[in-house]
Amino acid sequence: MQEEQPSQTAIMAAAARAAHLEVDQPPFIFRDTLAAPLLGDLAGELIGYHREHGDHVVLAGTRAQVAARSHYTEHRLTGAGPAQYVLLGAGLDTFAYRTGMTGVRAFEVDHPATQEWKRGLLAAAGLTPTADLAFAPVDFESDDLMTALRGAGFDESRPALVSWLGVAMYLTRDAVAATFATLSRLAPGSELVMEYALPPELRDERGHEYAAFALPAAADRGEPWLTCFTPEGLSALLEKHGLAVAEHVRQADIDPSLWRRSDALRPADLCRLTRAVVPGA
Repeated sequence: MQEEQPSQTAIMAAAARAAHLEVDQPPFIFRDTLAAPLLGDLAGELIGYHREHGDHVVLAGTRAQVAARSHYTEHRLTGAGPAQYVLLGAGLDTFAYRTGMTGVRAFEVDHPATQEWKRGLLAAAGLTPTADLAFAPVDFESDDLMTALRGAGFDESRPALVSWLGVAMYLTRDAVAATFATLSRLAPGSELVMEYALPPELRDERGHEYAAFALPAAADRGEPWLTCFTPEGLSALLEKHGLAVAEHVRQADIDPSLWRRSDALRPADLCRLTRAVVPGA
């Protein structure tokens, strides 16, 4: 996010989640019913763009990407999941306003300016949390994550699920590594679900096509992709910092039944998810 400017990445991700429910056909991969209200006056224009051009590889690809990653991550909270949910780079995520999940405390971690902007959107939309929620302002390139979490009431003695979606590719490798080092100090049994970008040689045809349009546009708006990982390279970095890799997940493998579709949504190998755990539980 550029100083004093809303994150275009956060806006486009929220618009894609909202448009998924209006443009695509069931089965819906993920249901974010509050993304459109949160976007306020922007919602009509952005969702309308998806309606008019929704088959374009970038628009369809973004809807597939944000829906699939949220589907996978929030599923980790169901059943006997951890009682603390940390959203790194929360952006315009609506979990705490949408689910009311009993017994789960959510911590939204993001740049202070992004959080101030989001609070304004929430107030304008009349949205209040239905889950226990705390904000933890952090600049990932310079601030100490654990200090910010403690200040927001995070309990280091209890396991947490940490989601880090749509963020790591915009950070330096050093910032990613520093975050891993911090997360390795969480209670045993804590999990990290992280989205990461693949290097060009590992992208499939659809991933290459998406990247050809989307990456120059991201750079032009001041949010260039800085870091890519191979699965092996990311595993090595996670393990170096004390996190054990449980799996790497392709979009196509996130509930394959959801990809039997009649609309424009198709999985792409441009980004993947990794799930890592703090050992010792």
